[in-house]
Amino acid sequence: MARSLVTAAALGHGPADKRLEILQLVGRHGSISQAARSAGVSYKAAWQAIHTLTNLAGEPLVDSSVGGAGGGGARLTPAGERLLAAADQLQAARRGVLARVNSADSAALAGPRTSMRNHLRAVVERLESDGARDPMVRVVLALAGGGALASLITRESAELLGLAPGLPVLALCKATAVRVQPVDAAAPQGGANLLPGRVLRMARGVQRDEVTVTLAGELQLVGFAARPNRLRAGSRALAWLDESAVVVALAG
Repeated sequence: MARSLVTAAALGHGPADKRLEILQLVGRHGSISQAARSAGVSYKAAWQAIHTLTNLAGEPLVDSSVGGAGGGGARLTPAGERLLAAADQLQAARRGVLARVNSADSAALAGPRTSMRNHLRAVVERLESDGARDPMVRVVLALAGGGALASLITRESAELLGLAPGLPVLALCKATAVRVQPVDAAAPQGGANLLPGRVLRMARGVQRDEVTVTLAGELQLVGFAARPNRLRAGSRALAWLDESAVVVALAG
């Protein structure tokens, strides 16, 4: 069988990536449950991390067994060992590059490459849930320019990202998830982020217009407005999107 290539996608975003830490701990302890305890996450979150990395790498990274005379265990496959070695090399190269640029450039270079048009710098303000058994967590983010944005994610994702108040993150969302309307139009109720701003520019379409809105602090958000509408460059507007449409990513 031909050896699979290690892809950049499988390497995550440096030492802050909890998934790679869990993989390292599996190799160290020979146990997924012990790796979860050492990483400070649930057993379910540890398995989610392994499954995600395996999907990105395209081949098994952990060989696990359950029960038996030895009580079961887990070990890294050769692909898992290669992945961790490549991650170390990539992180060393990243540090060398970012050391040669200033902090603003570093933030731009470190941003994840996705199809999502909207990347907003933010800081975790607080985490909300209905208790330890609630599988969902509401992450309230303070945007860099002022204002707030909320994201509804799974508890395992919050654990794997190590989310805590004060942590710098990126809030990502697809432009197609953002609806833009005149500021005096009826706003949606419940479970939606409401972001006021001014229209910077518009690209007219047949059924909808693409609208770039300038938010507080000169942040820009791209979304769509159904036609017909009263929006024009310079007019006040309200952008809104569901909390479930906001993706939280580590900022570095």
